[in-house]
Amino acid sequence: MADDRPAASWPRPDRIGKRWRPLPDGTPEPAVLRPARYLGWLVRRQWPRVLWAAVLSSAWMTTLMLPPYLVARGVDDGLREDDFGAVVRWSAALLLSGAVSAALGIARHRTMTFARMYAGFHTVELLTRRVLRLGSSFARQSSTGDLVTVSGSDVQRMGHALTLAGPGVGAVFAYGVVTVLLLRISPSLAALVLLGVPVIALSTGSLLGRLQRAEAEYREQQGALTGRAVDLAAGLRVLAGIGGRELFAERYRTASRRLLGEGYRVGAVNSWIAALMIALPSVFLAVVTWFAARQAVAGEITLGELIAVYGYMALLIVPVFFLVEGTDQLVRALVSAGRVVRILRARPPQDEGSEAVPPRSLRPELHDPQSGLTVPHGSFVGLVAARPAVGERATERLGRYGDTSVTWGGVPLTALPLADVRAQVLVAQNEAQLFAGSLRETVSPGPRFDRRQRGAPDDRAVRAALRAAAAEDVVESMPDGLDSRVEPQGRNLSGGQRQRLRLVRALLADPEVLLLVEPTSAVDAHTEALVASGLRTAREGRTTVVVTTSPLLLDRTDLVCLLDRDGRLADTGTHAELLARRADYRALVLRGTADEDTSGGRKAQPGGGTRAGAAQPGERQPPGGRVQFGERGPDEERGSGGERGPDEEPRPSGERQLPGERGPFGGSDGSGGSDGNEMEGAGS
Repeated sequence: MADDRPAASWPRPDRIGKRWRPLPDGTPEPAVLRPARYLGWLVRRQWPRVLWAAVLSSAWMTTLMLPPYLVARGVDDGLREDDFGAVVRWSAALLLSGAVSAALGIARHRTMTFARMYAGFHTVELLTRRVLRLGSSFARQSSTGDLVTVSGSDVQRMGHALTLAGPGVGAVFAYGVVTVLLLRISPSLAALVLLGVPVIALSTGSLLGRLQRAEAEYREQQGALTGRAVDLAAGLRVLAGIGGRELFAERYRTASRRLLGEGYRVGAVNSWIAALMIALPSVFLAVVTWFAARQAVAGEITLGELIAVYGYMALLIVPVFFLVEGTDQLVRALVSAGRVVRILRARPPQDEGSEAVPPRSLRPELHDPQSGLTVPHGSFVGLVAARPAVGERATERLGRYGDTSVTWGGVPLTALPLADVRAQVLVAQNEAQLFAGSLRETVSPGPRFDRRQRGAPDDRAVRAALRAAAAEDVVESMPDGLDSRVEPQGRNLSGGQRQRLRLVRALLADPEVLLLVEPTSAVDAHTEALVASGLRTAREGRTTVVVTTSPLLLDRTDLVCLLDRDGRLADTGTHAELLARRADYRALVLRGTADEDTSGGRKAQPGGGTRAGAAQPGERQPPGGRVQFGERGPDEERGSGGERGPDEEPRPSGERQLPGERGPFGGSDGSGGSDGNEMEGAGS
């Protein structure tokens, strides 16, 4: 979201020069945003500093050209004329020019550093504000890898492009000064330098074009590989649990080798540019010195002037280097700016709604025309999908993430203000982030309460939500209770603990419509039964939709809706009714097909029951009655390796694993896995 505070109240970073100008609320229009225009915008935002850097750079490079002139005057006026006073005077002038050059060099470098940091800070600030505005839609328009790469090296590259705005201008000025000085010595030498330096600068032009293309391809592959690395790091233990670690590691290695090959291409072009930057000025220096030496032998110039010519040409390598380097940095910056602009072009969800949220007195129901799904007001609905992605897409439509035709009480969700939809309709997924802070802060939904003027949840409300989510043991296992610190992304918690804390946060938000996606996929059967009971009680009178295939949860629902593989509504009814009449439903929720032995040895009975203690249709299923403690069906999304090893003993729900013990997927934390595929204690 945009920061609505006035610019004067924004936090100021450490002083960047004498003034820090925060970004205005308005950002460059994406319709006219181009990489070159964006770099120009960064320069215009700090044009006094860039202008001052150009002046300092010009003065500094001019002082670099003074020593050859002063040495020449000392040789001709002092040594050749045997005038000791002239030698002292020109030596003092040489010392003074060195001191002035050092001071100007420090000031130039300091000013350019400020300019680069300023450009980087503004870019990061702009990206942060845009990502906050995009919210959850960012993941649909860009990737985490892109953002990591852009906010790191790309920002730095764009800052270095300002070399052309400072030392680049100074290099052109110094080139003109040297040309004027050479005109006073020899017009032919001046003409040689006047024509030769542009040839050197332009000799890398064709290579710079190749570099831009190779760099663009390299950065694209680097962003994709970074995103894959982030995904692998987040789900490494899950991949280990399903036996996919080596497969995905090999894919990563293959992509890494491709990136390495692309890096060699970029390195090859860079090596040619670097070689030319050293070789061409050296050859040119030798040619000019040879011509000057011939003129000195012929008596056309003095010995001092020969020394001056050599000094001018040797020092002229510095501005030539800045020109070539600045052009090289500009090419790289254009590639990086293109990646920044691509994120800035991403459009946040349109919020043009002006309709009022339907009041509860009208008992508004949610209706999704795309699937045919209708969710009655105040009901507890189970959503079973033939494919997990189908259920997730249905909740995204119901929560107004992306394009949707869902209506709420007959009013299209798109006609409602987005802030009202977010306050009233909450989609809670297993991938939701847990931020660093105390456990109390972690489960607090935050700004949602401020918008609804309800205040932060007190400890009593937090305890009630913990009880409903069967997460009281999480608090008890922490050293300081609710004040215990939770690390970023809940790294000091097990997978099941993180999942239950996400559910606590969703319950504390207390939205009118709560959409849960597999809220118990990482807990054992006993805990799952407690969550099913607590969730039903906590959400009494409000609309709740649970995407799940757990019979323990589905048995507690008022209505179960079955979606086919195409996302269309196939059937509705109670859990018992669907068990009795639909074999495909039984196959999904009982992890086996009707009239066939499942892998756990349970044989389906008429009406959908099983011999392993599952309830018959219409019967309330007792906690843990469907599956033996410590087992999971082979087709469960929660992990295909769910059976207990021969040396493993079942543990009570939420109990942490002792050091050195191995969980069902080889993990080391006891009460569950890390990303929804590892189980707490055992499977359900």
